[in-house]
Amino acid sequence: MIMATHLDRVLRTQLTDRRQRLESAVVAFPGHSYLTSLLGEVDAALSRMDEGSYGLCEACHEPIEDDRLMADPLVRFCLDHLTEFQQRALQQDLDLTAQIQSALLPRSGLVHGGWRTAFHYEPAGPVSGDYCDLIPAEDGSLYFILGDVSGKGVAASMLMAHLQAMFRALTGTGLPLVQVMQRASRLFCESTLSNHYATLVCGRAEKNGYVELCNAGHLSPLLRSGETVHLIHSTGLPLGLFCSGEFQVDRAQLRKGDCLFLYTDGVSEARNPEGAEFGEQPLIEIVGSRRIRSAQDLVDDCVASVRAFRSGSLPVDDLTVMALQRVE
Repeated sequence: MIMATHLDRVLRTQLTDRRQRLESAVVAFPGHSYLTSLLGEVDAALSRMDEGSYGLCEACHEPIEDDRLMADPLVRFCLDHLTEFQQRALQQDLDLTAQIQSALLPRSGLVHGGWRTAFHYEPAGPVSGDYCDLIPAEDGSLYFILGDVSGKGVAASMLMAHLQAMFRALTGTGLPLVQVMQRASRLFCESTLSNHYATLVCGRAEKNGYVELCNAGHLSPLLRSGETVHLIHSTGLPLGLFCSGEFQVDRAQLRKGDCLFLYTDGVSEARNPEGAEFGEQPLIEIVGSRRIRSAQDLVDDCVASVRAFRSGSLPVDDLTVMALQRVE
């Protein structure tokens, strides 16, 4: 069988549960042909699992996209063999998902507790697996989170929304940052497939200029303090990789004008037409540049540099950057 064994077990459990619910509904509402037809589709999918053909397109016999199976276990055709009506319906779903994801982004240009923020969020396709959030706290501090969910497409965007809901809830509890990360990792691990995880940076910027930062397997944030640029390296494993993950918190003080810069691998792994990667060094030079006056300048300069480097090449991954600047 081509599908991963664990994914197959998860989908079989979903289908079995749906079958039980449909059987109850058919008894409770006799004469509803739609319910009977849907029950037949579930039975057919379970039969395909037993035969070893589940997850294969009935037209070309190639594997159906995993994220589509997760979203709808009854899918029988790959994207290349959808009918015109199905293609329109799928496009409408993608458009709606993109609108919802856009609505989940934080407010642009947020200023809070002596911090000015800026970000740029650019999906490589209709939806993104990058996670970007700014959460003002009642005590005047500001939580900032930037990360990247494993996988691509609709499945990754669903996990991004899942992370956003978790962190929005956990940051409101008043728990120390390390406990927020530990609980988020456990919840994410327990509620997703074993091959799903997220690298991310979660931090808390205080009114007095101090920043607490926890890096869960993500790319190193860049801190510009005066004329120097420092890298803040990872202190933990990716979120959700293990349900009992341990994390550490770094602490730094920023003075007026200092900046903290975070990014996803859509920046560092951007490629030019010759296949070379953008890399980390150009980012260090951008963050340390004297022409950078504000958080927005830093974001704009980074995005413009990546686009110039790509020279028209299509992006291979979602691109997200975030900057925080101490302004008081």
